[in-house]
Amino acid sequence: MPSPPVTPARRLSPWRTVLFGAQHVLVMYTGCIAVPLVFGAALGLDKSTIATLVNADLLVAGVITLVQAIGVSKLLGARMPVVAGASFTAVNPMILIGQEYGLSAVYGAMIAAGIFGLLVAVPFSRLLRFFPPIVRGAAVTMIGLSLIGNAVTMVFGDEHPDGGRFALAVGVIALIVALMRYGRGVLAQSAVLVALVLGTAIAATVSMTDFAGVGSAGWLGLPNPFVFGAPQFPIAGIASTCLVMLVIFAESTAYLLSVSETTGEPADRGRLARGLAADGASAVLAGFLTSFPDTIFAQNVSLVRITGIVSRAVTAVAGGFLVALGLVPKMGEVVASLPGPVVGAVSLVMFATVAGVGIATIAQADLRRNDNLLIVSLAMGVGMVPIVAPEIYADLPSAAKIVLGGSITSAVLVAFVLNLLFNHLAIPRIARTTDDPRPAAPQPGSTTEEVPA
Repeated sequence: MPSPPVTPARRLSPWRTVLFGAQHVLVMYTGCIAVPLVFGAALGLDKSTIATLVNADLLVAGVITLVQAIGVSKLLGARMPVVAGASFTAVNPMILIGQEYGLSAVYGAMIAAGIFGLLVAVPFSRLLRFFPPIVRGAAVTMIGLSLIGNAVTMVFGDEHPDGGRFALAVGVIALIVALMRYGRGVLAQSAVLVALVLGTAIAATVSMTDFAGVGSAGWLGLPNPFVFGAPQFPIAGIASTCLVMLVIFAESTAYLLSVSETTGEPADRGRLARGLAADGASAVLAGFLTSFPDTIFAQNVSLVRITGIVSRAVTAVAGGFLVALGLVPKMGEVVASLPGPVVGAVSLVMFATVAGVGIATIAQADLRRNDNLLIVSLAMGVGMVPIVAPEIYADLPSAAKIVLGGSITSAVLVAFVLNLLFNHLAIPRIARTTDDPRPAAPQPGSTTEEVPA
């Protein structure tokens, strides 16, 4: 589905800016709070502690989103229409560190990794040539595919497949498709928001909503620093979290370049470095406030693409909403109470679009070259292993699980290493004998290639 024409920021009225900012928050909210919920459940935290993590998570996401949209001098922020949120990449390593060293070590390692991220943001931005479309596309595609399972879980929850929930989810998806295909102007651009509102209204008529928790939630909740005590800094935890930070940088780089293609604004080294430095700053801030390191959220990248709304004011408004949600638990409870089938259906559309964006990026590479085809094929294949057979990595050491046990990290690693071997290291091919019936592989720099029939 082609993206609609880009709507320049100066043409957006204030009410549209607020509307589209709210849409960004609604699209990413469930994915954002999923990280503290999963982390808290895995480590057996009580509900009040998990609620504290959720508030801190939303607050940090809002602050970093504002930084990415507005910028802080020439130090932080890409000044692009992106929304930040808690990174799923960090969840498993944080759980492993918490189980091995305790919760105070989780946030000590996070602070150390954030400082590391701030230091390496500029050098990492100079490695752009090692992340061509074949590598970036494989990473973004795998991110989208790996998140689809979360969308399905949102639709059905922990229950067995239910016809009513399934029908509601299908209806929401059909409404989004219809509005985007046949709608005009603001109706098409706000298709996701319209589907969320109408889907929730329908869910309410069939008793699929539960807003009981809204009344008991407080109006103001400020996050407390170092909830789990003074931070500790185990070397193994720091090393693994620094590795996670590099993977987060790879994710954010792919998304910044994708948004750059949508907006038409070049993502030069300086812009990339400032955007990545904001990710590092998020980890430092999160370490103090008991939150999670942020990355640019995939759902919002796809939302920018499918709506064509590239205004930084819109994502700045989204950042303001997130800060408010982090400080006002009652407001956050309202959004958290949206019915799972509706939120899951919207997320499915967003995650699938992310995968589509990745495929479009891969298509920029010449896939007639066997090298490029092999890079993307193996990266996607290895990346799918943790999704279809996660038990394979159950007995590996913790450090190995961080890399191999995650679909995104493993896919990025394979794509990066193979691209390095095939396209950057001068390793000559083995010469063939004259009686070898296979056609000779094209030499580097050749302009034509023979494509098998």
